[in-house]
Amino acid sequence: MMLSMTGYGKAELNLPQATFTIEVRSLNSKQLDAHIKMSSLYRDKEIGLRKRLAEKLVRGKIELSIWRDEISGTGRYSINKDIAKGYYQQLEAMREEWEGPDPKKMDFYKDLMPNILRLPDVFLKSEEATDDEEWVKIELAVQSAIDQLVQFRKDEGKKLEEDIKKRIHNIATYLEEIAPFDQKRIEKVKSSLQEKLAELASKNVDQNRFEQELIYYLEKQDITEEQVRLSAHLKYFLESIELSAPNGKKLGFIAQEIGREVNTIGSKSSEAGMQKVVVQMKDELEKIKEQLLNVL
Repeated sequence: MMLSMTGYGKAELNLPQATFTIEVRSLNSKQLDAHIKMSSLYRDKEIGLRKRLAEKLVRGKIELSIWRDEISGTGRYSINKDIAKGYYQQLEAMREEWEGPDPKKMDFYKDLMPNILRLPDVFLKSEEATDDEEWVKIELAVQSAIDQLVQFRKDEGKKLEEDIKKRIHNIATYLEEIAPFDQKRIEKVKSSLQEKLAELASKNVDQNRFEQELIYYLEKQDITEEQVRLSAHLKYFLESIELSAPNGKKLGFIAQEIGREVNTIGSKSSEAGMQKVVVQMKDELEKIKEQLLNVL
């Protein structure tokens, strides 16, 4: 089974004091890279959240956001009367000092108060306290968002698996197409060697050394071992896809070995048709590697 590293999940929670929106996103990454955004009120819960993300999502660039909105009428703000009174007395003293006693003191008060309320520390915010029951509900909502992301990963992983399997089968087909080209290539090499031998017939040549060099040359041109290994790698790749996730790194290693054999075959390809087939194999393999970057 193949899982994508890309995913998204969202959950909403409505409580008497506040509403919560939980979002979790995942992108591809070689390791687990988790970022958590939430109110400082719940900072002591962060370690537990990170552990849960690691257990459920394994790896990827993960972003978890917990947004908290106070419900109207449940705010924790109050007016600091002592501070407000102090501001007013100082301003009133300044007015009397500059303008003298004013019979319209009440009008002054009405004009001044809106501005006093904007001054620093006039409003107090009472200390928030964590609510264990509230956090239990938040955790359930977080788990719901994670479950949605995991399902998203499964759906995307299924699409990736279908595409990658198709391309692996394409490479296997190209490998079969190489056989007739390889036979023509060997015949061409033999013909060329026979012509060279005819030219050397009248010359003094060390036959033992010549035979050794000839065998070495033919072995260097042979691609039988590469064909066998490539076929085995393709089979192993398809077997590994069926393993439980995470299997993306393992598939990446096998893809590297596939590339190694394809490159070796390409380096020995002296026949135009064979070179064309090798290029097609490389093209399919590059697309597989790109897809594997997003596999868990």
